[in-house]
Amino acid sequence: MINEEKVILMTRMASYEYGKGKKDITILNYFKGDYIGFQVLKSVIAATISFFLLLGVYFFYNFEVFMQDIYNMDLLAFGKSVIILYLCMVGAYGVITYVAFATKYSRAKKSLKTYYANLKKLAGMYEH
Repeated sequence: MINEEKVILMTRMASYEYGKGKKDITILNYFKGDYIGFQVLKSVIAATISFFLLLGVYFFYNFEVFMQDIYNMDLLAFGKSVIILYLCMVGAYGVITYVAFATKYSRAKKSLKTYYANLKKLAGMYEH
């Protein structure tokens, strides 16, 4: 006779394994600090590239204004403001990435813990 509770549990576990479970397992193959650090590093690199692309677009858009005011500008102050803007942007990206991927890691760990609990429950059903 088919035990409906076993079938429901096995179906739920199989759908987790072939869906979200694959991602969770790849996430948990890393230590938490390594996973988050790698994601923050990727985010900082992407933020740096984005910042310089936006800065280039800004320079090209305002090229005529820069050429007219180049001798009247305080280039050191302008450089400092660009560096401060860059650091703020990269810092914000880093913090947002840290929080997002720390949460993602914790959720993956919790989901996998639930999966293993269901696996133990299923094994217990076979013993009875």
